[in-house]
Amino acid sequence: MERLQKVIAQAGVCSRRKAEELIVQGKVSVNGEIVTTLGTKVSGNDYIEVNGKEINKEEKAYYVLNKPKGCVSTSNDDKERKTVLDYMATRERVYSVGRLDYDTSGVLLMTNDGEFCNQMIHPRYHIKKKYLVNLQGILSEEDIRALRKGLKGKEDSYLPAKVWMLETDIVRERCRFELTIQEGKNHQVKNMMKELGHEVRRLHRVQFGTITVENLQPGEFRRLKPFEVKELKRLATEGEKQ
Repeated sequence: MERLQKVIAQAGVCSRRKAEELIVQGKVSVNGEIVTTLGTKVSGNDYIEVNGKEINKEEKAYYVLNKPKGCVSTSNDDKERKTVLDYMATRERVYSVGRLDYDTSGVLLMTNDGEFCNQMIHPRYHIKKKYLVNLQGILSEEDIRALRKGLKGKEDSYLPAKVWMLETDIVRERCRFELTIQEGKNHQVKNMMKELGHEVRRLHRVQFGTITVENLQPGEFRRLKPFEVKELKRLATEGEKQ
């Protein structure tokens, strides 16, 4: 017997967190009966529907996409902009692991494994993400110390980050640096820079855990190798112990 939300996530319908929301909203039924109680356990013989459709267990799939600028990370968009799925010619129904902003590029994991997705995006697992940041403004030594110590802002607070300065243009008041964070809050890098009084000009995610987009052009993707998936899961397990 498994928890209902876990079974839905394993079927690739959505993440476990989203499955819990759907259950509470009364959009999940088991053997024809609406279930709204979190923690309900089901067996492999139970007939489960989400939003009126039977869930089907799919073979788990894991990909990395070099997300280009100018597309959204959702499966559809009410403004009719391009989505990441426009680049994913796969036989499986996949969705993004977390999100990158419309104007942000780089490493984006894609999967149909809701449990894996939850491990990758939940803050308690401390999966590291490295970004290349082009900034309008120049980070001061005080800014860098604040980021490395753990930024305490007016709107939010953030865990310690790694900063590696690459280039400083005093004339145009710009700089470029690598920033490694261990959380995944919405618009996190942009919000961190905003707290310091700076504006992000360009943002590219270089690495997610151990995964990069080396040899992938913008819009190209590849299937993750089994050992890569195993390593990501190991990082999540280790990160949870921190």
